[in-house]
Amino acid sequence: MKRVIVLWVVIFGLVSKANAQDMDSLLMSLEATSENVEMPLLPDKMMFTQRVFWGEKGLLRVTGIMPLTEANRVKELKIRRTMLISHQVLGYATFVGMIAQGFVGQRLYTGHENMKGLHEGLAGAVNIGYFTDAGLSLFSPPPLIHKQFKGLNSIKAHKILASVHLTAMIATNVLAGKAEDPKWAPVHRAAAFTAFGAFAGAMFVMTF
Repeated sequence: MKRVIVLWVVIFGLVSKANAQDMDSLLMSLEATSENVEMPLLPDKMMFTQRVFWGEKGLLRVTGIMPLTEANRVKELKIRRTMLISHQVLGYATFVGMIAQGFVGQRLYTGHENMKGLHEGLAGAVNIGYFTDAGLSLFSPPPLIHKQFKGLNSIKAHKILASVHLTAMIATNVLAGKAEDPKWAPVHRAAAFTAFGAFAGAMFVMTF
């Protein structure tokens, strides 16, 4: 119990730190907008998922739900902040779930068949948390500007690791049905460990 409390205290501290940094970034964007600094309403580069919904000709624009105006972009920045904070919090919760699932999975691999139900339940919870978390990032409104950095940095590293753990997570789920086969069990396990390691790395580079 003490370990769980300590873990959540650490998580709360990390989230608070990340939220403070995100708030500073948001305030700078809002100040620039309020001072009528001339700048494009949308960044030059956006993720495909953002462009589909939030681009100049995105679904939310052409349907009239969220026309591309300065006032709406201010609202979108607030929506973005809420979604990214939720992304951070849910990411930490999913990480804890992955640790628990890994522990139970290891026990299952060593012959504790009575833990199969628990393992499957944790797998379902982790999947819901993981893919919801991914959606919060992929479909959030774009930032005010697209920051470009030369060389490898925390944002680029986070995106690379995100691609790795997304691929590994999909592979883990595809192979889950074959996990009882001795030939496929090590592959399923390797995919799960890859997903966990890349996910942990993606969190680490954005936190520290």
